[in-house]
Amino acid sequence: MTAWTLVIGNKNYSSWSLRPWLALKAAGQDFEEILIPLRQPATKASILAHSPAGKVPVLKHGDLLVWESLSICEYVAETFPAAGLLPGDARARAVARSVMSEMHAGFGALRRDLPMDIHSKGSVPRQLTEESRADVARVQQIWQDCRGRFGQGGDFLFGGFGIADCMYAPVATRFRTYGVALDPVSAAYVEAIYAHPAMQEWIAAAAGEDPLPEA
Repeated sequence: MTAWTLVIGNKNYSSWSLRPWLALKAAGQDFEEILIPLRQPATKASILAHSPAGKVPVLKHGDLLVWESLSICEYVAETFPAAGLLPGDARARAVARSVMSEMHAGFGALRRDLPMDIHSKGSVPRQLTEESRADVARVQQIWQDCRGRFGQGGDFLFGGFGIADCMYAPVATRFRTYGVALDPVSAAYVEAIYAHPAMQEWIAAAAGEDPLPEA
C-alpha cells in the first residue's frame, strides 16, 4: 500500500495545516505526520526538504507531491469518494466549492486581525477593524446560507462533515479564541466543529506545544 505523509506546522497556530489533516481523518486514511515547528532558524530549510513551494502543508502520497490546503483536500475527496467529503448533489457541490474557494482566497483582514491561536481563549482581546468586521459578517452569512439550504442532514455546512467544514474549522477557533459574538446558527456550528472527534484530537495535541517566538 502506498504510504501517505502530511507535513504540517504547529497545531496551535497553523490554520492551513489543520484543513487537510481534518480531511484525511474524515476519510479514515492512516497517514504519517511530520510537524515542522514554525518561526525557527531551520524552519525554511526543513520545509524545503519536503516541498519546493517552501510552505506547509504538503501531502506526500507515494511519489506524488500535493501542496496547498484546498488542493490536498480535493485530492483526498477524489481518492476516497465514499467518505462524502463533497456533497453528492451537483448544485450543493457547486456551492460548497464556491465557499471553499472563497475561504482559500479571501478574508485577509480576518486572518490578519484574528490569527489562529487555539489555546489563548479568553486572554487575547482584539479590537476588530471595519474590514475584519465585514469578514466576520460574511463568514456568518455563508454559514447561515449553507446550513439553511443544505445542512438538514447533519450538524455541518452541507449536513455531514466535509471539505467545506475543514476549510472553515480554523475560523471557528478564531471566533472562540477572540470571543467574537455570533448569531445562533453560527454559534451552534462552532460548537459542532469543536465537538468533532478529529478536531478534539488536534486541539489536545496543540495544548502541549510551546508558544511561537515573536515574528
